[in-house]
Amino acid sequence: MNLHEYQAKELLSLNGVPTQRGKMVSNINEIDATANQLKNDTSTEFFVVKAQIHAGGRGKGGGVKVAKNLTELKDYSSSILGMMLKTPQTPKEGKLVKKILIAEDVYYTGPSRHSEFYVSVLLNRSTSKVMIMYSTEGGVDIESVAENTPHLIFYEEVDPSVGLMPNQARKVAFNLGLSGDSYKNMVRFIFSLYTAYVKCDASLLEINPVLKTSDNKIIAVDAKMVLDDNAIFRHKSFKDLRDESEENPVETQARTVGLNYVDLDGNIGCMVNGAGLAMATMDLIKQSGGEPANFLDVGGTADADRVEVAFNLILQDPKVKAVLVNIFGGIVRCDRVANGIVQAYKNMKDKIQVPIIVRLQGTNSIEAKKIIDSSGLHIYSATSFSDLTDRIKEALI
Repeated sequence: MNLHEYQAKELLSLNGVPTQRGKMVSNINEIDATANQLKNDTSTEFFVVKAQIHAGGRGKGGGVKVAKNLTELKDYSSSILGMMLKTPQTPKEGKLVKKILIAEDVYYTGPSRHSEFYVSVLLNRSTSKVMIMYSTEGGVDIESVAENTPHLIFYEEVDPSVGLMPNQARKVAFNLGLSGDSYKNMVRFIFSLYTAYVKCDASLLEINPVLKTSDNKIIAVDAKMVLDDNAIFRHKSFKDLRDESEENPVETQARTVGLNYVDLDGNIGCMVNGAGLAMATMDLIKQSGGEPANFLDVGGTADADRVEVAFNLILQDPKVKAVLVNIFGGIVRCDRVANGIVQAYKNMKDKIQVPIIVRLQGTNSIEAKKIIDSSGLHIYSATSFSDLTDRIKEALI
């Protein structure tokens, strides 16, 4: 589950991570009160206006502005609220900005120069450890840093059974070239960031930039946080943080009916039971010259109602040229799945304009094939992967 910047900063602050202070605004009439409150709380002279959408690169698209006075603040807020913001991470048409964050200015002058860093915390699945990735090149696309100057990116891996060790946090501060108060503050910052990552059951926590202010404070100026959906049950209040208007509507619909669905950009719809078989099916589609249009795991239940819901989800995509059903009948019997597919097809016959290719293997697979073949519907059965390949190629012609 992706969070907005203002939500991520609230969770970080609750876990002791110093952040750039600000307030979310969704109505232009709230600007005056927000500006006055922020000025009293922080003594800031300037204000930063940030569009709140689930996408990076907001500044490049005109979604981040620095206002030097109240007039500019109102002008920038009015122009950003309601705009269709386009960034490298949004759809071509952009995303509608419904909320903005008005934040304090943290780039004030002081006894030393400010510096920007990049820090992220994520899971390294290949080592089953938590990885802290960091760089002196903050405030820019980390992808370009990795491509052009990979030696400027550092990694620290943390054994989750032990936790972050003091020497590891000190190593991060040292590699970032810090000393004195800024060094000590960065060590504390890294510890707090790791604590927030673990306590919130996050799958990604990215701070870009982490700012060393001119008076040697270390604060999170921006924040991207992705929470693990599988751990939401442990945080009842986190459910209220989901912004479904920022999410794929088909994926949202699938989640409400208990289906695991991920929208992709291909032309062959997939309905499979089991994540492993789903991944193998997607590979098969690519080897056959197609591209998977989705990842859809129907789980251990594939009755008529569930199959019909799955078909409806897949067929909402106009790019789909065929639907591939690949089910292994272990717990669920193949003949029951076949009956479910036939019944679902009849219920929505007018909506189905593409071939349905079905492979059912496992318990009662022979009976299942007979049901499909004798249905009189445009459902094509396959018994082997080579049969599936041939059917996919036919559908793509």
